[in-house]
Amino acid sequence: MQSSLLVVACPGRMPRIEATGAITGRCTEADTVHLVSTAATPLGGDGLTVRLIVEAGARLRIRTVAAMVTLPAVHSPDSTACWEIDVAGELDLDPQPTVVAGGSGHRTTTRLRLAGPAQVRLRERVQIGRSGERHGFWSGALHVDIDAAPLLRHRLELGSGALGDDVLGAPRACISELRYPQTSFDGAGLVLPLAVGGSLATWQGDRLPPEAAER
Repeated sequence: MQSSLLVVACPGRMPRIEATGAITGRCTEADTVHLVSTAATPLGGDGLTVRLIVEAGARLRIRTVAAMVTLPAVHSPDSTACWEIDVAGELDLDPQPTVVAGGSGHRTTTRLRLAGPAQVRLRERVQIGRSGERHGFWSGALHVDIDAAPLLRHRLELGSGALGDDVLGAPRACISELRYPQTSFDGAGLVLPLAVGGSLATWQGDRLPPEAAER
């Protein structure tokens, strides 16, 4: 199944939401949208596209009502998610973790374009395997531009088949958090300032820590 979601935040108005497929959005506050699954997804072969637009002077908070669990299907183990994001206002994107069930593979691509006085917090959390599972694969690519100039190119892989996979002790969980324009913040793991503004925190381990719960 192919699913898509569009959320547009304009100053002084409730966010506009358009959705097709197995995902939709619900306004839970004037500036907050919770993403909700309307059917089991993502299964192998499924694709999700999320488009976020935050206009100058607007603020948008994106949350999810539950963790996303990827599952293999008979015809394919792999699913994808693509986030296309344009921000000229303020965006806080912090979904619940993605749990990659055993035998499934999931690839996430996030393209973030910032303009002018944009402010962004973007956090992604991933866990390979449910309880007792360690066989799954996830890759995530993050591309960020500011006023059409490159700000960040970042890619991570976890799980079976990842470049750094090791049956003895390779990480099976990660937290990645980008903030702009802050050059430092109290984030999980190592926080690195970016050359032209903003900062990125990355953490890896075996299981997501309890303190990784939604803030």
